[in-house]
Amino acid sequence: MNKCLLSSKKMDWETPQEFFNELNKEFNFNLDPCATKENTKCKKYFTQEEDGLKQNWRGYRVFCNPPYGREIGKWVKKASEARGGIVVMLIPARTDTKYFHDYIYGQAEIRFIKGRLKFGDSKNSAPFPSMIVIFK
Repeated sequence: MNKCLLSSKKMDWETPQEFFNELNKEFNFNLDPCATKENTKCKKYFTQEEDGLKQNWRGYRVFCNPPYGREIGKWVKKASEARGGIVVMLIPARTDTKYFHDYIYGQAEIRFIKGRLKFGDSKNSAPFPSMIVIFK
């Protein structure tokens, strides 16, 4: 098993392309606020240096696979506050977290993903379940 998936050492695990393609058919994304030039899923994107948390997401159709470390709650909060567009997040299904109860539960559409995703170039599936959270 890839030990980085169990830790916060690697923060930029790429969304599986086929998985993204299915979501993109439904939502037609035009902004990836936490990407690198190598792993972005949209023409418009923000890098770590540009800090997507400080950028305006208003009016965009956002796909957000945020860093899964301690900062994830800030990304969920930002997504919940975005107006005039839609934000679709791919995040771990951690229903026991403060951010889940403060910003997601009862405020967004939740789609739990059956099975576990394989992120980036990992040979193994993630050691956690994932969910799609949709803020409209």
